[in-house]
Amino acid sequence: MNVTRKQERIIRRALADWQQTGELSAVEQERLAATLKPQLFDWKRLSRYAFWTALACVLIALASLFADSYLMAVLYSLFSNSGLLRIGVPMLLAVFCYLWGFRRQRRETQWHYSTEAILFLGVVFTALMLWQLGERLDDGSGHIAPLFLVGCAIYGVVGWIGRSSLVWLFFLLALGNWFGAETGYMSGWGAYWLGMNFPIRFVLFGGVLLAVCLLLGRILQGRNLFTVSKAMGLTYLFIALWIMSIFGNYDADSWYSSTHAELLPWALLFAVAAGVCVYISLKTDDGMLRGFGLTFLAINLYTRFFEYFWDGMHKVVFFLILAVSLAALGKYAEKIWHAGQKA
Repeated sequence: MNVTRKQERIIRRALADWQQTGELSAVEQERLAATLKPQLFDWKRLSRYAFWTALACVLIALASLFADSYLMAVLYSLFSNSGLLRIGVPMLLAVFCYLWGFRRQRRETQWHYSTEAILFLGVVFTALMLWQLGERLDDGSGHIAPLFLVGCAIYGVVGWIGRSSLVWLFFLLALGNWFGAETGYMSGWGAYWLGMNFPIRFVLFGGVLLAVCLLLGRILQGRNLFTVSKAMGLTYLFIALWIMSIFGNYDADSWYSSTHAELLPWALLFAVAAGVCVYISLKTDDGMLRGFGLTFLAINLYTRFFEYFWDGMHKVVFFLILAVSLAALGKYAEKIWHAGQKA
């Protein structure tokens, strides 16, 4: 069995423990240990990082293209006479990438990361197509939510059919953008929609997304989409709770006159949510919940530290306390890291 060096250490330690407790004989332990074939280099991880870097380079190249006034002028001169061509070309390229990715998934299942990269190119061309479609249909109303909804439909179908967690991630991002744009348009781009500012809206959005993810857990797991759905639900929820703990349910004008005592309930709600997340993770041994809970509990504590003591405490004392607390946190993380290495 091909394993990484870390996996080999863990398996050998487990075999030794089982042999000591009598679950395995010494002969069985040696026979099982002999089947382990440690890989000297993690080619799978290199493949993943290489494709991620390649995709990042594609995005940087596109950003550089849009920043180059000469190249943009050339492109506009080529496509200025036909708005439909500006929409049709990226649409055809997106369809080509999606069909190519689906074909590779069916016939060449071993090429996982390269297939994901091809589907991601389809995502990029879809975004370009929607951008040009929005420019052509723009009537000055500022109602851009339908474009995000079209993106949701495309990314959702492609991610679901292709079992692609990367494309599904963009579906969830487009869904969040649609929700924000639609509620913003319905409120006239004011501070409140149904009495809620943007952070509270996304607390509800993240909570609903997380609940749907848990309800459809088996279905999403069957499509390899559960982990990314759960992570995005937690991300929406906790980032919105963090922003809400700073601004509360206030608009920009009234927030400046609000007091720490008025914002304290929102900070406590943020802390309770993180604490509940940690508690559930201890009961279920859920590493993702534990990571989110502990991370945002620490973010909450440091945010409150800056909020309450920045103005009233001497900066020497303030940064010394901050340095000591961060050093203690780093030492604790170092212990966990070394414990993982020994395992």
